[in-house]
Amino acid sequence: MPLFINRDQIFAHQVHLLEHNLRRKEERILELETENAILHLRLAECLGKLRRNHEGDTKAESHRQLKRNISQSALLKLHSQVQALKQDLSEMFAAYVSFASEFEEQSKLLREKVEQATSCLNGRHGDELEDLQARVAALEHSLEEERERCRAERQRRKELHNALVELRGNIRVHCRVRPVLSFDHVQPSGCGSGPASSEEVVHTISDDTVMVNCLRTGIPVQHKMFEFERVHGPEDSQDAVFKEIKSLLTSLLDGYNVCITAYGQTGSGKTHTMMGSQALEEHSGMQQEFQQGIIPKAAAEVFRLISEKPPESHSVEVSVMEVYNNEVYDLLAKDEQGNAAGQRRDIITTSSGASQVTSLTYEPVCDASEVMQIINGILKLRAHSPTLVHRDSSRSHLIVTLTISSKSLNALALAHRLQSAKKDMQRSTHKECWSPRCRRANPAARHSPDKMFASPASSPCPSPCFSPCPSPKHSISQAPFRTKLQLVDLAGSECVGMTGGSGAALWEVSCINRSLSALSDVLGALAEQRPHIPYRNSKLTHLLQDAIGGDAKLLVMLCVSPTQRFITESLQSLAFGTRARQVQKERPQRRTNALRVK
Repeated sequence: MPLFINRDQIFAHQVHLLEHNLRRKEERILELETENAILHLRLAECLGKLRRNHEGDTKAESHRQLKRNISQSALLKLHSQVQALKQDLSEMFAAYVSFASEFEEQSKLLREKVEQATSCLNGRHGDELEDLQARVAALEHSLEEERERCRAERQRRKELHNALVELRGNIRVHCRVRPVLSFDHVQPSGCGSGPASSEEVVHTISDDTVMVNCLRTGIPVQHKMFEFERVHGPEDSQDAVFKEIKSLLTSLLDGYNVCITAYGQTGSGKTHTMMGSQALEEHSGMQQEFQQGIIPKAAAEVFRLISEKPPESHSVEVSVMEVYNNEVYDLLAKDEQGNAAGQRRDIITTSSGASQVTSLTYEPVCDASEVMQIINGILKLRAHSPTLVHRDSSRSHLIVTLTISSKSLNALALAHRLQSAKKDMQRSTHKECWSPRCRRANPAARHSPDKMFASPASSPCPSPCFSPCPSPKHSISQAPFRTKLQLVDLAGSECVGMTGGSGAALWEVSCINRSLSALSDVLGALAEQRPHIPYRNSKLTHLLQDAIGGDAKLLVMLCVSPTQRFITESLQSLAFGTRARQVQKERPQRRTNALRVK
């Protein structure tokens, strides 16, 4: 029996399949169009981000350029103001000197006239004596006004100088690139192929920029630029280095703590920069010249600034410490025989938040030569050992502190005045009391010439110039204030493989690197303005807490080796300096004496 085939059903089924496939294709096309639209949106978003980032970078660069221009203009303006103020001060001082000499002459003439008047005590000379007393009182009042004006100008000079220093930065970073030395040509073991280790890769291209050429085999040379407040090349002398930091010492006597520290690897010139060294001149045979570093020059400058102040207004003490294996040692401490022997000390934090070393030895000094004599006498106690980099490497952080105690100038003037009055009373028991203030204080003397010219033993006041009973405005409670100049020669910051050795040497390197890492962590926390600053992670940072995070003015001198052999350590030092520049410290508060005028 033949099969019956319904062609209409077959055609209908095929049409249904084709329609179903068509709907699937249309849905797939819709999905692809949707994905395409999403990808276009993402592409547009990425392009917008790139465009905004480019515009933001352009705006940031223009903003930095604007800030730099504003800072330079403000600096020039402040510099011109300081120069004008210096000129005004010199003119004021000249006028003050001439006025003082004229006052002394007038006072001498008036004393002679008063002595002549004492020979004839009658009513006719009373008016003349009153006139002389009034003239002396007017001269005293004018002299006091000149002193107040001079004091106000001196305070204004301090404020302008501090504003100038703050504009340049309370944390300043300088960089010094040393010349190529003999040990730079020594090929380290396992050097193999690659760039020559003695090739210079660190260059100073301007007064504030240093460039590092990163050389690697098979890779194009990469140039890295680092900017600092000042960059010194190999040709710069010790005098040129100190000239850039000399202005900070003026802030020291204005009441601010100052810290200058040298950072870098072993053999980069830290001790040469801080202490100085004997330099053999190549073109002069055996002639040698001592090149003073920052420490002796800073000590000399401090005493020069003190010499410009009134006598006995400042006293200076020196202390020397080292941080070795994360322990603090007092290098000025004496043993039972009286010889210098480093003794371990502890660090505490006072109620005011300042760090203090217990039982620290202070030596009073009167000039820079005494400071250097003390330091040179105990440098042999500092930890030294030979390494693969340097034959006499310092393995500890050396900290030299000059503590300046300043007294109130008004209180000193009053003390000298009282002492002179006492001596005058003891010497001149026959002289008269004729001060207007004393006559007002003694009404009986106003009507009785005999009583008015009585002996000083029974008189309230011997003379107008050396009065032992000062006016109420001279009632002063004196309290000296202290500032510190900390000069720090840090140990080398190289890696363990550079130094060599084992056992104790490895422990030394580990302690040095941990303390320097703690210093970097503190600067990072300050730069990020974290609520907690880890000062106590290391004895070094705990000891320098006042200099880093307090109100001190800190200067970091980066000492860098120029050759390819030490490029890793050089880059690490430059990165440390860049991190230190990012710290924005709080506005420093000047230490003031507790001088209360009642």
